[in-house]
Amino acid sequence: MHRFLTFDSAVKVKKVYGILFLMMILCVGCEWQLKPSGDTGNSAQVVIERYDRIESLYLTTGDYSALQQMSTSYPMQTRMLIEDMLHLGKVDDSDINAKFLHYFQDSTLQALLIEVQRQYADMDDVNENLTKAFQQLKDELPKMEVPRVYTQISSFDQSIIVGNGTIGISLDKYLGKDYPFYQTHYTEHQRQLMVRSMIVPDCIAFYLLSLYPLTNPETATQGKRDQHMGRIQWSVNKVVQSTVFDNPFVKQVENYMKTHRQTTIHQLLTTTIE
Repeated sequence: MHRFLTFDSAVKVKKVYGILFLMMILCVGCEWQLKPSGDTGNSAQVVIERYDRIESLYLTTGDYSALQQMSTSYPMQTRMLIEDMLHLGKVDDSDINAKFLHYFQDSTLQALLIEVQRQYADMDDVNENLTKAFQQLKDELPKMEVPRVYTQISSFDQSIIVGNGTIGISLDKYLGKDYPFYQTHYTEHQRQLMVRSMIVPDCIAFYLLSLYPLTNPETATQGKRDQHMGRIQWSVNKVVQSTVFDNPFVKQVENYMKTHRQTTIHQLLTTTIE
């Protein structure tokens, strides 16, 4: 499993109660699964699974059926969240459910749960753009397996996690550069990237990193790391058909590709650029 972009933990602020949020969550309870309703015939079709909604329902109401849904329908996601991201213990510990619920009673995190559901009540745009991006990537890498994609809330931890054929999107890391908690805990540059429009590029970038990891990362120089990331970021720009990443290392790749137009993304990510 690959994990990225770990930042500071939450701090206390005034507790916020969201009656409207609770009503909204209860209304979607009958659609917890939110899985594909049928075969679209497109091997690159992505349907984002709203694991975050089930998680939010349990963490705001203590609803036991939501907890059961997390454990039975999303066992791997729940294990990764509790053990690897929140570090609360093992999922089979006798008191782990109480620990999980108690952890999110922090007023900052309760406000976070409400804000995520407010901003991401509808994710059709993200879903559509992610499908388009994976269609482009599938054209470039025909043998690539399209991952299962889900959303979660991880207490300001990793933005994107990749592993076991899945991509997990932590919506709490994409609430916009002006979100109050971000302003006191992240730099201006970091906050510029913590926006809705970065979800799709980040998913593609981290998925490509999982497919094409840096060789010998423990001993690689910073220059090698930057060059590899430049190739990943250039590839993302091509896949999403937009200049999302613009830096000297991306420009280096751009110049290289102008004179090597037949080079595929696979070849680019497995070839050293001098």
